[in-house]
Amino acid sequence: MANAEHLIFLKGAELASLDPSASVLDAAKLMNERHIGSVLVIEDDKVVGIFTERDVMRRIVAVHLDPANTQLADVMTSPVACGSNHTSLNELRKVMHDRKIRHVPIVDRNQKALGMISIGDLNQAEHDVQEQTIQYLEQYMSVS
Repeated sequence: MANAEHLIFLKGAELASLDPSASVLDAAKLMNERHIGSVLVIEDDKVVGIFTERDVMRRIVAVHLDPANTQLADVMTSPVACGSNHTSLNELRKVMHDRKIRHVPIVDRNQKALGMISIGDLNQAEHDVQEQTIQYLEQYMSVS
């Protein structure tokens, strides 16, 4: 069964991260540049929070905060639900479902970020497995 390490290997481990003192505007610009929905907040090489599109809506726009003058430390989600390299994709999907989140950072024992897995990544991985299964079954049926 596939795990987080395998999926990160396939998709790449490039992370979008900022310091807790960075502004919400900096985070929004980074998310827009990379076409992503979240930014990890990292301090001293450790994941201390996550800032997502949902946080922009709930914690900035809805309460009329100025993104240029609001630090991530003040509005990030913390603590963060994280997985390890050995976390199965099914476990990640369950965590996302149960906690109603769309991004799970993968960290080592020291809370250093190794990669990020999104619900979109999980959906793509499941789609790929289904495509392989279909191809296998079509080949099997054509031989029989």
